[in-house]
Amino acid sequence: MDTNNTSETVLTVANLKVDFTTPDGEVNAVKGTGFSVKKGETLAIVGESGSGKSQTMMAVMGLLASNGRVSGSARYGETELVGASLSTLNSVRGSKITMIFQEPMTSLDPLYTIGRQIAEPLIHHRGMGKREARSRVLELMKLVGIPDPERRIDSYPHEMSGGQRQRVMIAMALANEPDLLIADEPTTALDVTIQAQILDLLADLQKRFGMAIVLITHDLGVVKHVADRVVVMRRGEIVEQGTRDEIFGNAQHDYTKMLLASEPAGIKPAPPAEAPVILEGRNVVVDFDIGSGLLFKGSQTFRAVDNVTVRLRKGQTIGIVGESGSGKSTLGRALLRLLESDGRYRFETTDVSSLDRKQMQPYRRQLQLVFQDPYGSLSPRQTVGEIITEGLYVHEPALSKADRDKRAIEALNEVGLDPAARNRYPHEFSGGQRQRIAIARSMILKPKVVILDEPTSALDRSVQRQVIELLRDLQAKHDLSYVFISHDLSVVRAMSDHVVVMKNGRIVEEGPTEEIFDSPAQDYTKALIAAAFTH
Repeated sequence: MDTNNTSETVLTVANLKVDFTTPDGEVNAVKGTGFSVKKGETLAIVGESGSGKSQTMMAVMGLLASNGRVSGSARYGETELVGASLSTLNSVRGSKITMIFQEPMTSLDPLYTIGRQIAEPLIHHRGMGKREARSRVLELMKLVGIPDPERRIDSYPHEMSGGQRQRVMIAMALANEPDLLIADEPTTALDVTIQAQILDLLADLQKRFGMAIVLITHDLGVVKHVADRVVVMRRGEIVEQGTRDEIFGNAQHDYTKMLLASEPAGIKPAPPAEAPVILEGRNVVVDFDIGSGLLFKGSQTFRAVDNVTVRLRKGQTIGIVGESGSGKSTLGRALLRLLESDGRYRFETTDVSSLDRKQMQPYRRQLQLVFQDPYGSLSPRQTVGEIITEGLYVHEPALSKADRDKRAIEALNEVGLDPAARNRYPHEFSGGQRQRIAIARSMILKPKVVILDEPTSALDRSVQRQVIELLRDLQAKHDLSYVFISHDLSVVRAMSDHVVVMKNGRIVEEGPTEEIFDSPAQDYTKALIAAAFTH
């Protein structure tokens, strides 16, 4: 395709600005961006959180929040979209330009079947009757690879997996065979194998329909494999744009170079073979009661963890990987005795299998947990100082207020935050800073074991790297032992010296990190690694 042929241009954006009026004053979210997208081309817009990449395309679609204002130009063919009437926008949106979002569950109406939701753009834009629309919906469901479409057409969103819901969103977007599909972080919430399937599906559909794709993402691994051209944004401005080969092979801007260098790297050395076992769970079984009543006859149970044994040595990091529903997070909570479970548990030399909640309390300071979502796990009503010293009231009640404050200052310094921040609230911090606060809350108790449940998945790549380096430094300084739970295999590879691969509640393979990644024995492990490192 001749990319210089302007007749092939689907969308042209010029000097686009987006401003928001907030209680704290004007926020200039997008500061004069400009680019074009051609038929059959994939343009990736990359940048970290707050770079303005999503707001740029929301402005193009006329979907800004009520306190937002847009100026400049966004032309679809000969049609100017900025300042266009609602009727003009509605004739383009959902028909000529369509958009899919990161989290399909929040984009789909839980009260309507997926068949009805896919049919809506067909009825609205093409005037199809219900019977004709239903027939077309079945074609679309087959096209995007939803199994058993005749049955699934009458399913509700909650009855489908994350990958299937994203396929539903793609079917809706493709219903009217658009010229341009905008995909805003379409795979971030998905497991690596499902992510690979969705990206392959989009590439296949693009060839079939000849449509242009604008991919909004912070995942450079995805960009490298699917984009034709790349736009790099930072703080509302485009700092660099070019072909994929130009950006990845000869980046010019320091910010682009920083993004490219942010892939987790390094090798975690294994502890000595004679290092003592500090935490052990033998033959762990976790069953969940999924209820009875109208939907079930009799009590039903779901086995989340099925006869799993894990031994963590002093100074070791065990990475636990697997797709959603594999049981990895449930296993982590069972090892900390936070769930009702069967099995034998040992912390250092003590058998803690039969201890109740009160009897476990003296061990809690030694066994800490850091969660995936730093915002959800921090109380918005407490200051940072109150949050990180909370455990001291339980485990060291004799400490004076001055001593607690001293410990808070030490903990914040250790995680690289200004101690003056202890008088501020969580909402005043970025995602990476909030995760440092969550880590400080654990470290202030001087634990021996920390279980980290997806601690970097909500963070930009460059921030991920900083948090990983912080965790490594803390481990070396305090001789900590980690269980690192993640579906991000590149992070696991950089953090762990031993890897456990889980599927359907069981361990399918485990061994030293390099052995698992370089020569996996099981097909499931091979599929995970192939999906993670080829997309």
